Amino acid sequence: MSEITPDLVRHLGVLARIKLSDEEVERLTGQLDVIVDNIAKVSQVATPEVPATSHPIPLKNVYRADEVGQTLTLAQALQNAPDAADGRFRVTAILGEEQ
Repeated sequence: MSEITPDLVRHLGVLARIKLSDEEVERLTGQLDVIVDNIAKVSQVATPEVPATSHPIPLKNVYRADEVGQTLTLAQALQNAPDAADGRFRVTAILGEEQ
């Protein structure tokens, strides 16, 4: 017995502020019903002995460790800037007013 009805799909469309035609409601009703059935099948198979996973293979951090290195001096950082003032990059105001 289907849990997804055309009225439910229309209601979800209203909540999502999506205007759905009658054809779309009918198509989505069938598609959502298949999705709900598949989720129910997975729920039947899941047992306490099977641990929940988010990925099929284990993940590990592949980034290198942070190491302190040579950094630019203030003069080096600003040397190619089109405009600089008081040791900072000077840029045009984006909000329309000078601050």
